[in-house]
Amino acid sequence: MGTAFGAGEGTGGGGRGVPESARERAADGTSDRNHLRAGGRGDRRKAERGEPERALSRLVISVDACGSGRLGMDAKIAQRKALYRAFDEAFEVVGVLPGESRHEDRGDGVLATVEPTFPAADMVGVWVDTLHQGVRAHNRAGGVPLRLRVAMHAGPVTFDARGLVGRAVDLACRLCDSEAARRAIDGARADLLLVVSDTLYRTVVREGGRYIEPERYARLRVGNKETDEYAWFLLPGRPPPRPGPDPVDTGDDAPARAANAPRPRPVFHVRGDNQVIQDNVFHGPFTGIHRPTDSHGSDGSDEGGRFHG
Repeated sequence: MGTAFGAGEGTGGGGRGVPESARERAADGTSDRNHLRAGGRGDRRKAERGEPERALSRLVISVDACGSGRLGMDAKIAQRKALYRAFDEAFEVVGVLPGESRHEDRGDGVLATVEPTFPAADMVGVWVDTLHQGVRAHNRAGGVPLRLRVAMHAGPVTFDARGLVGRAVDLACRLCDSEAARRAIDGARADLLLVVSDTLYRTVVREGGRYIEPERYARLRVGNKETDEYAWFLLPGRPPPRPGPDPVDTGDDAPARAANAPRPRPVFHVRGDNQVIQDNVFHGPFTGIHRPTDSHGSDGSDEGGRFHG
């Protein structure tokens, strides 16, 4: 992934301080080259014409507010204001300039990307910590509760006239909306849950950094639509979530994959005495053998051993 997803040059890992704000960087002139959007003017013109931009490896962030479907209109509006206030504050503190990110409103959430010029370690560490503190401050003040599921992944992303496009976008959204994520935050009654893809964990989180604690992540399996893989879960300020039951495969091709899955080998229960069992063949007298049917309704007569009494 290159330097786009590392801690950045001269940051020194865990000893790095909180990044400058966007205003400070703009004021001292450091934003005019190193922090320009990587796509450049040509790609911006393409976007304006509705043509897709170049696919660059970008960090994708999917945020979803828990329980918004149970709220009335006034409560929804209040919750959205709180979400965007915490979201924008986190971007301001970490130092992301307006041209370095794109946001899409999702009703009860936000989908965003950060350009390759910005270190992903700052987002996983300082940005998540600031967002969490903003959510906690809102909830302490009372009003409509705000609880957020946040998922991150990095990969090739482009834009067209309607928004973000790429498998990295799909995976980030599915991690955020997965049953494992819902179960983890609800079970802990936490204000915020972060889920990062296995790729992002191995290339960014595991390296550590300011406000990044790799040992506090839990590796859990995620199954959602066509997704069936492991991701890493963090409950800031709380113990790592515990593994739950394996997810149910609900993808479009789930029936076909289930039909083609290897059938379990039959199990033979023998009651009584037998002399020798060799190469799946019983030699000598035995009594009371029982062959249970498997989940396919078969007694497994096409598999297993032969019987010689």
